Amino acid sequence: MRFIVMVKASKDSEAGKMPSEELLGAMAKFNEELVKAGVMLDGNGLQPSSKGARVRFAGNKRSVVDGPFAETKELVAGYWIIQAKNLAEAVEWMKRCPNPHEDDGEIEIRQLFELEDFGESPAIDHHRRLEQELKS
Repeated sequence: MRFIVMVKASKDSEAGKMPSEELLGAMAKFNEELVKAGVMLDGNGLQPSSKGARVRFAGNKRSVVDGPFAETKELVAGYWIIQAKNLAEAVEWMKRCPNPHEDDGEIEIRQLFELEDFGESPAIDHHRRLEQELKS
């Protein structure tokens, strides 16, 4: 099973404040453990929402809202994509993670859909071909 692990944003991350050298070192060590265990598939930090945008949909209409976005508790500051046997194993790995913020923080873990979860259809077959193209 694949999971996305999202590090929730803070006022500091939204202000563009870089993590301390101590935290960067601790995260590098943790990431190395994940990689060596074959758990980590991808991961990165995100720039503040002030450097981003949102595309809103209303039927066939599209509108763009430029950042920054007000609610930091609803924003993501970074992520990992991990492979684990189940949610419990993913939680155990993330409990070992250094606190990503200097004070209170939160990490959210969500299972990713796999193509097999959608059953069979021509549209899913098309997605499978695209997935193979991405891997090659």
